[in-house]
Amino acid sequence: MKKITTIAIIFVLLIIAAIAFTVGSRSLTPEAKSNESENYSESMNIQPGATIDLPEPVTDGQMSLEKTLTLRRSIRSYTEEPLTVSEVSQLLWSAQGITNERGYRTAPSAGATFPLEMFLVVSNVEGMEKGLYHYHPEGHRLEFIREADLAEPLYQASLSQSMILEGGVVLVFGAIFERTTERYGERGIRYVHNEIGHASQNVHLQAAALDLGTVVIGAYNDDEVEEALRLGDQYRVLYLMPVGNQ
Repeated sequence: MKKITTIAIIFVLLIIAAIAFTVGSRSLTPEAKSNESENYSESMNIQPGATIDLPEPVTDGQMSLEKTLTLRRSIRSYTEEPLTVSEVSQLLWSAQGITNERGYRTAPSAGATFPLEMFLVVSNVEGMEKGLYHYHPEGHRLEFIREADLAEPLYQASLSQSMILEGGVVLVFGAIFERTTERYGERGIRYVHNEIGHASQNVHLQAAALDLGTVVIGAYNDDEVEEALRLGDQYRVLYLMPVGNQ
């Protein structure tokens, strides 16, 4: 009889443990993740010049490189579902993230001169204010530049391409050419353009791995884009990549 009682007690304890695990696992639901994103937003000192620590990027995902290559497409239509901060973190890291102690990045750079600068126009991201941000690979951080709804002026400057309005973010590829041309002369201009291709393909593949849509935009009025973003004379905008859920 004592043996039967012991078995019954163990069985009851197992049931209680299973219930506790089920309740605990609910913290991993999309709703809970949304709450985490809201808490993340509340912790930000969202003033111009403030820096925001991004979530650590995933460096060993579940999708193979070969699979992302087959999925890579130019997607020009997005849903209204917001992006997450983690997705933004991963996209920026794929473009210019640091991958070793010597400061080398996810995309090759001629002579490690790193002329590219990534900016982010946020329109629809959970827990993030609309506005313009500057990505700093060192420390994997975003600097908040200013609050603004930049989708409309970028849309106008980009020949009314609707992807700009629909995307949760627009990745802005800027460059400081002098970093490369000081070493390589006029040929350094070509190297910077090559580097844009490396980094933008990284973003394309990362978006595919995240089941997000993106497309590269090079057709825009340079002066109007520069005027809308107001990045400063040292930067030249070379590419725009809107990203959204599909």
